[in-house]
Amino acid sequence: MPELPEVETVRRGLQPVLEGRRLSRVEARRPDLRFPLPEGFVQRLTGATITRLGRRAKYLMAELDRGETLVMHLGMSGRYEIAQPEGYVRPGEFHYAADPDPKHAHVVFETEDGGRVTYYDPRRFGYMHLIETDKVAEHPWFAGLAPEHLSDDFDTALLKAAFAGRKQGPKTLLLDQRIVAGLGNIYVCEALNRARISPFKPAGTIAAKRLALLVDTAKDVLAEAIEAGGSTLRDYAAADGALGYFQHRFRAYDRAGEPCLNPGCGGTIAREVQAGRSTFYCPTCQK
Repeated sequence: MPELPEVETVRRGLQPVLEGRRLSRVEARRPDLRFPLPEGFVQRLTGATITRLGRRAKYLMAELDRGETLVMHLGMSGRYEIAQPEGYVRPGEFHYAADPDPKHAHVVFETEDGGRVTYYDPRRFGYMHLIETDKVAEHPWFAGLAPEHLSDDFDTALLKAAFAGRKQGPKTLLLDQRIVAGLGNIYVCEALNRARISPFKPAGTIAAKRLALLVDTAKDVLAEAIEAGGSTLRDYAAADGALGYFQHRFRAYDRAGEPCLNPGCGGTIAREVQAGRSTFYCPTCQK
């Protein structure tokens, strides 16, 4: 599933095409994705202007001038493709993937100035909803979300309070969206490896100094991934159908049996299943 950096990459790709633009035509080629599309979906969007295209955790948030917000989630394999009169838009440095299959093109957005954004989703695990903008924070999808990973609110004090007295490993807790919003399996593995903290160590026993390092490392890893265009595993692609390069920069994730890249370590990356998810770590330097 695309994680926060992938979603942010898509947002940045879509922003110049959709933000500030009026939707002249919206086409829903089926009545549902993972969930049914909201009642009057096409009518409520057609003619509306997207005043801001933002992101909250792994959700894309298109605020409309009609007092509603179009909330979009990519699910497992959702992707957007951008076309304009001058041709396809390919923001950033990407390795281009095959064109999406037209039979999986489920929703099309066209703007007054000729932009066209198509949402493809072979597995249809993604979803879209329209929520009154002033009630978004109260919606069940958002009411319990913690601070964003790159915000000033995600700090040592937050982790210290969240980890206090907890016997679970830090990886399990960092995946809890009520502690920090948007961190996923890939980047938690990366952050813990770079901070040299065991994913299995009881979280309540980790010293504040090491928690501070973990906060900084998590922010660095995610910022690096956003800049690189996300991890783009399997069938995930950026807004233009392209693949990012961060997959080549992993130091722990999906590198079982390979040397640990932490300076002076000399250990080997291992893989274990933790709460149903693959955990990649170095038994030598992650303590």
